[in-house]
Amino acid sequence: MEPLNDDIARAGCNSFRSMSRRTLVRSASAAAGMGLISGWTQVAEAIANAKGSPDSQQKAKSLIFLWMQGGPSQLETFDPHPNTKIGGETQSIATSLQDLKISNLLPRTAEIMHLGTLVRSMVSKEGDHERASYTMKNGWRPDPTLVHPSIGAVLCHQTSGNIEIPRHISILSSQWPARGGYMGAAQDAFLVGDPRDPIANLQSPIDKERVQKRLSDLQQIVEKEFRRGRLKDLDEVRTMQQSSTLRATRMMSSSQIKAFQIAEETKQTQERFGDTPFGRGCLAAVRLIEQGVSCVEVELSGWDTHAKNYFLQSGRCEILDVALHGLVTELENRDLLESTIVVCGGEFGRTPQINIADGRDHWPTGFSTVIFGGPFRRGFVYGETSHEAVTRGEDPMMRLKNPVPIEDLHATLLSTFGIDFSKELQTPIGRPLVLSQGKIRPELLGS
Repeated sequence: MEPLNDDIARAGCNSFRSMSRRTLVRSASAAAGMGLISGWTQVAEAIANAKGSPDSQQKAKSLIFLWMQGGPSQLETFDPHPNTKIGGETQSIATSLQDLKISNLLPRTAEIMHLGTLVRSMVSKEGDHERASYTMKNGWRPDPTLVHPSIGAVLCHQTSGNIEIPRHISILSSQWPARGGYMGAAQDAFLVGDPRDPIANLQSPIDKERVQKRLSDLQQIVEKEFRRGRLKDLDEVRTMQQSSTLRATRMMSSSQIKAFQIAEETKQTQERFGDTPFGRGCLAAVRLIEQGVSCVEVELSGWDTHAKNYFLQSGRCEILDVALHGLVTELENRDLLESTIVVCGGEFGRTPQINIADGRDHWPTGFSTVIFGGPFRRGFVYGETSHEAVTRGEDPMMRLKNPVPIEDLHATLLSTFGIDFSKELQTPIGRPLVLSQGKIRPELLGS
């Protein structure tokens, strides 16, 4: 059992980017065209290794979690049932994946579905927003005895690297940001708003010399006296004040902070993501991943549509559609999609029945999550929901094909990063706990 600490020394996630299969194939073609037989042989061997056993396949390096706060309706997004009693006003359209149709509210997303894995059978035991959000972000149901870490916190705690900006970032987070939980506050997501706006408190109001003088006095006078007679590992396991100051000053002076400055991208690139805070957040996520950030969460709230469901879901879909298409295509263009996993989903879905207020209520049994990139299958649909409404007293699980519990999604995601999620850690109170209680769903992985 591995003891748990805050791993303060881990200043950043792995920023190394190995050559992708796409790049290998491109290099191989060029080598063959120039008659470079020996070069082609080496490339061929590399391709063979990349496509060999699961252990030899390239592991994911980064996660972008598009968080749809409020519960997007599967019937208005990725699992429409048009012209049925439960379908409402939503129609379906063909996609780039043969035989797959999604909502007509997502026309741009329909163009990239051949790149994704669509799970239409996600299930949760939580129907309350706060509890369900906790479960989806952390992979565990709420427990009054401790706070579980979010998946981004786990990735950063279990990987290493050396970057000067935070490894775990949440953009536009509202009510329940991703937390480090029992792994410590050092693993909490760094919260930022609209990337169009400057990040607060990164520019000192005084000159550089005065800043250095104050930091020196803090270390030599205040910190020295504070630590006198106290625990040797006080900063690592208790206050973290000194290490937090160090991280802050490194970030303020780092050139990597420019990753947040999306204005450095061309106007054409910015337009592909849409002129919205969420679209700008998705573009910033690409830039942050390029710097070696391990997990970026970008939130699009407003999906809780107990009234006027079609009207409100349509507005959210309009924003999501442009940004999601821009994100996936940009990652593909920059050869980042094979090493980056994009997860798009919310805490639950919406009821098949339309209520008296023309809305849909909470539905944790059979909602949709779409995944792009990494070792997840491309052009794959898993799970199936019924086009019939669930009758009173009927178990909704009976109408669901191939259900995927949230904890299984987390276990599968962690495995793609090479993390042993069955390993037991010791929480600060001495409780042994595994990283995930789920199981890998191999059907979602591979070609």
